[in-house]
Amino acid sequence: MTSIDTAAATIARPGSPEIAAFVAEVTADAARRRAEGGDEPPHAAIAAAKRLRLGAVRVPADLGGGGWRISELFDLLIDLAEADPDVPHILRIHFGFVEELFRLPRTGKKAAWIPEVLAGKLFGGALTELSNRSAGSWTYDSTLTPAPGGGYLLNGRKFYSTGALYSDYVRISAEVPGQGLLTAVVPADRAGVAHLDDWDGIGQRHTGSGTTVLTDVAVAESETLPWRGSDSGVPPRQAFPQLYLHAIAAGILRSAAADAAELVRTRRRNFVFANTEEPRHDPQLLEIIGTISATAFAAESLVRAAALAQDRAFDAARATGIDADLEHDAAVLAAKAKVAIEEPALRAAGRIFDVGGASATRASAQYDRHWRNLRTLFSHNPAVYKARALGDLLVNDTPLPEAGHF
Repeated sequence: MTSIDTAAATIARPGSPEIAAFVAEVTADAARRRAEGGDEPPHAAIAAAKRLRLGAVRVPADLGGGGWRISELFDLLIDLAEADPDVPHILRIHFGFVEELFRLPRTGKKAAWIPEVLAGKLFGGALTELSNRSAGSWTYDSTLTPAPGGGYLLNGRKFYSTGALYSDYVRISAEVPGQGLLTAVVPADRAGVAHLDDWDGIGQRHTGSGTTVLTDVAVAESETLPWRGSDSGVPPRQAFPQLYLHAIAAGILRSAAADAAELVRTRRRNFVFANTEEPRHDPQLLEIIGTISATAFAAESLVRAAALAQDRAFDAARATGIDADLEHDAAVLAAKAKVAIEEPALRAAGRIFDVGGASATRASAQYDRHWRNLRTLFSHNPAVYKARALGDLLVNDTPLPEAGHF
């Protein structure tokens, strides 16, 4: 593992010129790739994130990290998603892993990974499997079999391996036969680890969320961690990765509003039966632009409010241990944000075609990317189940499910 002099370089602060320059770099790179057809993955953006050591912003400042709050991180995620929604999505598993490292209890196994994070290394994930098992049930066919000489041999096939193609390490959960679940963290290029770039979703196309094949991968005992904080007594909830997706959605909506405004601003002709000759002065088109902009603002506001609850839950987890009540409160706000955002967001992303006419539907314009990306993000777990759980909580005081995706 890496050893670095953390005093030699500091992590950029929120809103700093370094962060602004990084977001501008991602924006420019995404625009270039779209102009060239949109098939090139965001390798340059991820390389820049590593140089900036962006993955260490949540590491405490006294350890050489950025010391950012969750709410400050989420503000950056919204900005990055406006620039290129694939980029923050690629980093989603990494930031979740960093949070796990600093929850109590702090252990030697966790601490061993902190220098890697501080060095700018990124951690992807290979958790979910395409099987008949219920999503969120935390049951897997992949196995970590004890090896005769110590350690384990890891075998299995994972899907939705977000970020794995771009990462230095991959975090993988598997079953130890007869003993339960365990998490392995191994170099992404270790022998036996194969990344298949086969993600074919309609949106978020360059997140690397495809297949990871694991064949007799050697895993040392020191490269394992307990499953989902099972060493802490009270397991953490999974609201952080859910709210994270909606920070990306808020940035997409901001981008959609900007694209819609630019489309109307630069259109040179209107329909013969329209209100004005120039589209930019047509009150009906301006109303649509205002609605898209307001929806983007509402999404950002909801995400920021829910991120403050994440701050409270994580502060407790780092200082005194996981607080079940704070975890539940944060999960409730994340679920409310999801249910409130999704329908207006999809409607707003579709209305860009109402201000652009048939020309806006040309594939070369790529305005459909906003709806496709949002639809893909929102399909990670259905809002209908979140809404039902929120109703059961309000009417019957039933706590949210203790399951994945909550």
